[in-house]
Amino acid sequence: MSSGKPALSYCAQEVREHDHDRYLTALFVPAARREAVFALYAFNAEVARTREAVSEPILGQIRLQWWREALEGIYQGEVREHPVVEGLNAAVQNYDLERTPFETLLDARAADLDDTPPANLASLEAYAEATSGTLSVVAMTVLGYPDGAPARAAQLVGTAWALIGLMRAVGFHAQSQRLYLPDDLLQDHSVDRRGVFNLKPSPALNQVVRDVTDRAGELLLEARALKGEIPRAARCGLLLATLADRHLRDIARADYDPFALPAAAPAQPLRLTLRSLRGAY
Repeated sequence: MSSGKPALSYCAQEVREHDHDRYLTALFVPAARREAVFALYAFNAEVARTREAVSEPILGQIRLQWWREALEGIYQGEVREHPVVEGLNAAVQNYDLERTPFETLLDARAADLDDTPPANLASLEAYAEATSGTLSVVAMTVLGYPDGAPARAAQLVGTAWALIGLMRAVGFHAQSQRLYLPDDLLQDHSVDRRGVFNLKPSPALNQVVRDVTDRAGELLLEARALKGEIPRAARCGLLLATLADRHLRDIARADYDPFALPAAAPAQPLRLTLRSLRGAY
């Protein structure tokens, strides 16, 4: 017997499987615009897992080049037969999305193929802004707010989200000898990299994680300071901030030890619903 609920599109299913937190926030986007947001997030999920999907950097470069050519095809009217490309094409055409942000995101993802840690916190933040921050701005554009305070808040929230995610993933990355911890902070706090790769906790490592998450918290505060300049209809594009708060609390409860973080519990839609009804994020 049918449940009466419409079947999820391919893009929506991909986001639900690979980026569940963004999937939940997309459910609060107006229905007419939701599929375009799912397409953006599915594109991001495809390119974000490039490093994990390949065994050698050259294969990752080939994968990213495929997406660059697919993007070029969209803007030249030669759309490749791929459900995410087709969904992205529809979003681009329906909302007149510019090509540059997608290129920015792809260029930034190429850094994932280099295992060298970012030089400093500013470099890490620039990476977070170019990836997740850019994605959030494009999603806000689909909502009808391509600039001004809504776009700036989206950039801030997206950047903070990426910084938090990278700190939550320290253990995962360390298992493949990768670090997204700023090199200058590692040196300032005398962090033993071999210990990180061996998943050994240390107060020094915890301090680095705290420095990065403190910066994420500052970005969220800056985004919320713009609330009065953001139309209520745009705030659904900022609900990742609510989920970011939950992750920051979990990291703090673990005393910033990235190896002691509990497995992320599923986000609670009720909290998102309440925040959305209040026009908060």
